[in-house]
Amino acid sequence: MLTSLNTTIGIAQPDLSSTGVATNGTLASGGVTGAKQAAAPAPFADLFSDAVGQVNQLEEQAHTAVDGLMAGSGVDVHTATIAMEKANMAFEMALAVHNKAMQAYQSVMGMQF
Repeated sequence: MLTSLNTTIGIAQPDLSSTGVATNGTLASGGVTGAKQAAAPAPFADLFSDAVGQVNQLEEQAHTAVDGLMAGSGVDVHTATIAMEKANMAFEMALAVHNKAMQAYQSVMGMQF
């Protein structure tokens, strides 16, 4: 189906014969083995949990910077402010991704088949 659609709209199919991937997206027999074999892409859940972990790490760094500023342990105002803004921007980006995902889900659920 995808091949016929690509042909219809004029998209050229790449030559995958040397990579060991068949034109239907599966591994062809005699595919690339050993060290040259490409790693499988990470599942979406792993990517999502890594992103949430990075947001959490930035928030912890901001909390540590503010605590250091308040305790007077050598953290200057600029460092604490930058750490807080990084954490804030990361959280806002995660919230925007969440909102877009929910919007897409609601759009799909509203479709009639």
